[in-house]
Amino acid sequence: MIHVCSLSKVEETVARTGAERLLSLLAAGTEVIRPASILAENHLHLVMHDIAVAQDGMTMPGEEHVRALLDFAYRWDRAKPMVVHCYAGISRSTASAYIIAAALAPKRDEAELAKTLRFLSPSATPNPRLIAVADTLLGRDGRMIAAIAAIGRGADAFEGTPFELTIES
Repeated sequence: MIHVCSLSKVEETVARTGAERLLSLLAAGTEVIRPASILAENHLHLVMHDIAVAQDGMTMPGEEHVRALLDFAYRWDRAKPMVVHCYAGISRSTASAYIIAAALAPKRDEAELAKTLRFLSPSATPNPRLIAVADTLLGRDGRMIAAIAAIGRGADAFEGTPFELTIES
């Protein structure tokens, strides 16, 4: 199970779910305090901005980020949940949860997965750059990109409501 939340909800989400893995996707300078129950080797902190095109002074999500995210996901034994968060719990985290679910269930239909994401999180607006890089790395031939484009921008929100995404085999 993947639990998605904002930075402000990390501690309570980890405590509530009993998660043993944590994926943080934050801009440089945004601190995250790893909950004591998460071992250092079970926490991946990726530094990037929530952008889809290059901008001066900002770190665009790239192949190295998605490869690290996928490696982290593939090493997960799924015995206990994983918490995935970004600052607001709307864009980088929802994209990452979608990517992890697609990678760990390679036969799952991309459009069905995107519709499930929208149902679970009305505010989800997955970062299109993360999705595009993952689509290439996972050999999805544009299907992930098209599926996320089809669900469109999520409802306006300052912060996403935490939700959980099941990985289907």
